[in-house]
Amino acid sequence: MPDYLDDLRLAHVLADAADAATTARFKALDLKVETKPDMTPVSEADRSAEELIRGQLQRARPRDAILGEEYGIEGTGPRRWVIDPIDGTKNYVRGVPVWATLISLMEAAEGGYQPVVGVVSAPALGRRWWAAKGHGAFSGRSLTSATRIHVSRVGKLADASFAYSSLSGWEEQGRLNGFLDLTREVWRTRAYGDFWPYMMVAEGSVDLCAEPELSLWDMAATAVIVTEAGGTFTGLDGRPGPHSGNAAASNGLLHDELLGYLNQRY
Repeated sequence: MPDYLDDLRLAHVLADAADAATTARFKALDLKVETKPDMTPVSEADRSAEELIRGQLQRARPRDAILGEEYGIEGTGPRRWVIDPIDGTKNYVRGVPVWATLISLMEAAEGGYQPVVGVVSAPALGRRWWAAKGHGAFSGRSLTSATRIHVSRVGKLADASFAYSSLSGWEEQGRLNGFLDLTREVWRTRAYGDFWPYMMVAEGSVDLCAEPELSLWDMAATAVIVTEAGGTFTGLDGRPGPHSGNAAASNGLLHDELLGYLNQRY
């Protein structure tokens, strides 16, 4: 099996470059923000960070394809880098420090492309998480200053912490009642949002999280980190990986119950 460590090292280099670019424009008074056709915001920092990552990938991995939130798909082949230059743009443009650059490498496999490398870098929080298939998941400042992370061993909903992003998406999908039933069963709920709940699941500080509507670039990096930390990452339909347009992540012990509640429809 490939060890992917060279690709992981490259992903860290890409994240370092993106961190420098995004941090430089964070809280800038002249930051330019536009609204995309899907009514979500995009800043000049989103675009410049993705352009920077794409440029470095084209030099370092010219045969690999690249899929990014801002500029779409470029190239073909069995290896595909997936980029979200700023996950949490709404936070970024309002000066909230909960945002990150998500970088993943996916490889063609049975059932579609699967993530084999993931880096989530949140410079305003001073945090970074990463994983490579078969090598476990880690958090720290760098590859040489890292701590291995693992999901929790909480086995009862009554003892579990559940993280989510918002209520509106669950209501739009007719899943709100099941979602609310779940919140009544768990020990604690918090709406951290975006990439952060998945990283909390991976490091064991949260036990389960879910979102009703996501894109591949929102999930590819987080999926491999959660699974390499010993957790379970699926769509709400139970399909493993980041392919269902939504996500449910857990320590594995509570996953069936998580899906059961979120698939209740009234």
